[in-house]
Amino acid sequence: MASSTKQVMVIGVDDSEYSTYALEWTLDHLVAPLPNNPIFKIVLVYAKPSVATTVGFVGPGIGEVIPVVDADLKRTAAKVTDRAKELCVQKSVTDVTVEVIEGDARNVLCDVVEKHHASILVVGSHGYGAIKRAVLGSVSDYCAHHAHCTVMIVKKPKTKH
Repeated sequence: MASSTKQVMVIGVDDSEYSTYALEWTLDHLVAPLPNNPIFKIVLVYAKPSVATTVGFVGPGIGEVIPVVDADLKRTAAKVTDRAKELCVQKSVTDVTVEVIEGDARNVLCDVVEKHHASILVVGSHGYGAIKRAVLGSVSDYCAHHAHCTVMIVKKPKTKH
């Protein structure tokens, strides 16, 4: 049973090399090879940290810092999403939308999956060990357990010395 509606693929992007690798790999292997018959509508998602989580709420003069930090967070979001869109253009992938949503990446990605009824969520893996993952948390691990769709975790190959 064929449907004229494309499936939605949500791809999490951030300013890491792991995210860029995951996006490039996905475009090269799952999206761009089907240029005449794309089956996915791509939704690139950047989870922008909130000013409050970035700065905290301490000390005098905090009111002067908040607009500066907010502007920097917006610049970073624009830089990351512009780079991700450019990668899509380079691969001739045109059915792309971008969403910048404030919040924790784990929750933002799972919420966007629900919102768009995505078929697949793609995230990069930083390759943290068990201790670092326990302390910092793992976006990919959280999404693998909580997103209501297939989750593909793209790992950047380690270079051999």
